[in-house]
Amino acid sequence: MDQSQRQEYWRRNLRLMASLLTVWALVSFGAGILFVEQLNKVSFMGFPLGFWFAQQGSIIVFVILIAIYVWRMDKLDAEYGIDEYEQEVHHS
Repeated sequence: MDQSQRQEYWRRNLRLMASLLTVWALVSFGAGILFVEQLNKVSFMGFPLGFWFAQQGSIIVFVILIAIYVWRMDKLDAEYGIDEYEQEVHHS
């Protein structure tokens, strides 16, 4: 992989991370703090929705975002011909 491909790979990686962290920030800060009063008017599993997002929802969203990151990075690695196993063997 040449220098321009490396730069493009990392640019796409950083863009993916920024997008996923933005979603997480919006969910945890927005739903758990900013819009909690409006969301608390709705009940979810017997709890006010704003309370649920503050306690459970942001954590669940974070775990889902980790899974999405792994899935998308596997696709990006394949696109650029990066094999983690080969890297570990060569660097050992």
